[in-house]
Amino acid sequence: MGSLFDLPEEPPATSPSQAAADQPLAARMRPRTLEQFVGQTHLLGPSSALRTAIQSGEPHSMILYGPPGTGKTTLARMLAEYADAAFEELSAVEAGRAQVREVMERARERRRSGRHTIFFLDEIHRFNKAQQDALLPAVEEGLVVLVGATTENPYFEVNSALISRAQIYELQELTPDDIAGLLRRALDEVGASVSTEVIEFISSRSAGDARSSLNALELALDTAARTGEPVTLADAEDAMQRKALRYDKAGDQHYDYISAFIKSVRGSDPDAGLYYLAAMIEGGEDPRYIARRIIVLASEDVGNADPQALSVAVAAAQAVEHVGLPECTYALSQATIYLAMAPKSNVAGTAFGRARAEIKEHGAKIPPTALRTAAYPAAKKLGRGIGYDYPHDHPGHVNDQEHLPEGREHVRFFDPGDAEPELAERLKRIRNARGRDA
Repeated sequence: MGSLFDLPEEPPATSPSQAAADQPLAARMRPRTLEQFVGQTHLLGPSSALRTAIQSGEPHSMILYGPPGTGKTTLARMLAEYADAAFEELSAVEAGRAQVREVMERARERRRSGRHTIFFLDEIHRFNKAQQDALLPAVEEGLVVLVGATTENPYFEVNSALISRAQIYELQELTPDDIAGLLRRALDEVGASVSTEVIEFISSRSAGDARSSLNALELALDTAARTGEPVTLADAEDAMQRKALRYDKAGDQHYDYISAFIKSVRGSDPDAGLYYLAAMIEGGEDPRYIARRIIVLASEDVGNADPQALSVAVAAAQAVEHVGLPECTYALSQATIYLAMAPKSNVAGTAFGRARAEIKEHGAKIPPTALRTAAYPAAKKLGRGIGYDYPHDHPGHVNDQEHLPEGREHVRFFDPGDAEPELAERLKRIRNARGRDA
């Protein structure tokens, strides 16, 4: 059986050409130097491995993992540009064994003349195990520098043998500010202008996808050109196929929507809670901010009426950090529904408020001597810790020792509400066992 790469000679592929004026705007705006590249500062910082590989003209095989429109293809092209290498590109969605063999044969011909080949394989996760394994010999012998691109986690979707021979770089979605800067540069390129409102709408609604944002801008410009009018927000909406949401993250809407969200969940209305959650997400609100408010809400408004609520809220916040948008919306939605449907209690907050008021009014009294620390040598000489009655030595693990400071024995802060009947009954039993008023 012949090798995967045994194929008669084919005409060589062409290197990347200069962007033509009639190319789509996204193609014309593709950066050709690192100075023009937008985003991914965590990968392209000074002396970083990826930046060094590009600038030195000595690329290594790698897998670029990240959302669409974050620069994976662009980085692969830069590797070829800086290394003066041929650039071969295939999509694993469409390519078969024959196309890969053709690429390898052309690379073999170039190597005879001393020229390297960058083989960019988009959506590499679409290749099955046998197809991925077939790439190994070419990578190992240096016939090509393989640059795989994927939106899926390569540690799950790419063979371990291939991963061990390539560096993994994880790209992050671009920020709205990154996109806005790119749109302004594109407008300078084509000699056009649009309102700040249009730029902010497209940049906040493109999900960090540079290509999507440029395509939308180009379509909006074309639409306006046919009417002879300036680009309007309606043109941008039509280009994005999404309605503009007037949401000012630094203004009233930011506070109004989060307030409405909290009050809806507190009011046990999951539909309203989800409505305001969606409005904030669609408006470009930071999901981490929403997650923090959900954690507060879990203790402030649910509390021990359902202690699991706090665990759900914290888990949602961890999901936001681990998976980010858009997938973290599932966790935020789950937490919103859970908290809205949970029994409500504000006792945790009110009990602490009473304790704080007591301290502010009367000051912090010294704890009883028996409760103070005996952890250092001179402590017992001062009587500290002497007379402490260990609760676990008593039935029910409850004793009648006074824990509050002298003179404040009568104060009570915790008063379980109707939503905490089990706690109320347990507290009554404890206070009775300790000889205190229930």
